[in-house]
Amino acid sequence: MKMPKWSGLGAIGLALAVACAALGPATAISQGKKPAAIPEASRKKGMADAPAVVQTAGISCQVSDARLIGEDKKSKTSYYEVACGTGQMGYVLQKPAEGPTTAYSCVEANTPPAPGQAPSAPCMLPGNSDPKAVLQPLLKAAGADCMPEQARGIGQTKTNTYMEVACQGGAGYIVLGSAPFDSAKPIQAQNCLMYDDAETNIKCTLSDKATRIAVVDKYAAQANNGCTVKDRRFVGVSRDSSTFYEASCQDGKGYIYKVAAAGTLTETFECAKATQILGGCTLTDARQAQSEQAGLYTKLVSNAGGKCDVDKYALFPSKAGEEVVELVCKDGTGAILISKAGQKGQALDCARAPIAGYKCSLTKPEAAYALLTSDLKKFNFNSCEVSNSRVVGKTEKGTTYVEVACADKLKGYMIEYQSAPSVTAVGAIGCAFAGNCKLPGNT
Repeated sequence: MKMPKWSGLGAIGLALAVACAALGPATAISQGKKPAAIPEASRKKGMADAPAVVQTAGISCQVSDARLIGEDKKSKTSYYEVACGTGQMGYVLQKPAEGPTTAYSCVEANTPPAPGQAPSAPCMLPGNSDPKAVLQPLLKAAGADCMPEQARGIGQTKTNTYMEVACQGGAGYIVLGSAPFDSAKPIQAQNCLMYDDAETNIKCTLSDKATRIAVVDKYAAQANNGCTVKDRRFVGVSRDSSTFYEASCQDGKGYIYKVAAAGTLTETFECAKATQILGGCTLTDARQAQSEQAGLYTKLVSNAGGKCDVDKYALFPSKAGEEVVELVCKDGTGAILISKAGQKGQALDCARAPIAGYKCSLTKPEAAYALLTSDLKKFNFNSCEVSNSRVVGKTEKGTTYVEVACADKLKGYMIEYQSAPSVTAVGAIGCAFAGNCKLPGNT
């Protein structure tokens, strides 16, 4: 994971600490003491200056309240706190006499410069009393179901503001926002579990990993597959922002749970069928589970009228109530097994599977050519040993044509197949008469 180059994590605390050291007695903030009441003069001056200062900071803020925190006479820098209305983030602004204004969100301003220390210049205006609450709708819009319990600023780069949010229920997120942070702009929310074992200078510290990973127990209960969780693992995040977790169970079984960005369980995979999901299971003996599953598929193929002593397998994406799996047989051939709830399974060899819309990718194409050769011989085309093939398309009557080329380099054939009730060759014609042949040697 790429490490951000901070403009300075300490820059926030250092700049505000310098400001506090230069403040007059009426607005000074002492560590460990309750902030003093905001003087009316500070508020009056803040409301007079802040709208113009906000514009120079480049943030979306309709100033509803403001105060002058103080002025550093030596550096000719003024510091303000502004509130921006209901549901909007407030800020502490650093305005030098010359140069750009720097804006720190109240989440950042309220973050101590170091553990055990008080914030250097926290937000004090009533409208900024709970800046973490502003993050909740932003997190929801980013696909994270999170009610923030705690939040802290991590740092800023030239383009991003980094924050950590701890949620009710134990989850946590790293928030990536604009720099300066602008609550009118979208954010990204990345699960803290992504950072726990990553080599990065960003870490979640508001809660511990054990608390966060305990969410696996909730998904195991929702899956209702009899798993009493023994161990838990964060697997990763997919391109559609789904999160994957692994659980090993007391009975020796294991599962991978797919969870939508909104936090809802969407799919459960037995470890035996999860080999293609971000590396598969690691907490259970996946090899034993796969061996048992291969034996089961061997029986299912036989029940479906096929023949395959299954060595390996891989699942296709499928619909609810349906499982489609590619099988590699121990003799080197392959098959597609289609199983639907309440129906007899269908087994297709790899030669004829493309007719049903499935392509074998775990076996070499030539392993299926012998079956196409035997289909040609049904129509007395005995001289052609098939060396290549392609699906041409369906006819108006619903049959499908497959073009084949021959090993002797002479022109090949078009084989016609029906797909129901089973895939069966019903005719064949030479390319010299069929037309539309495109394989090398057939044109």
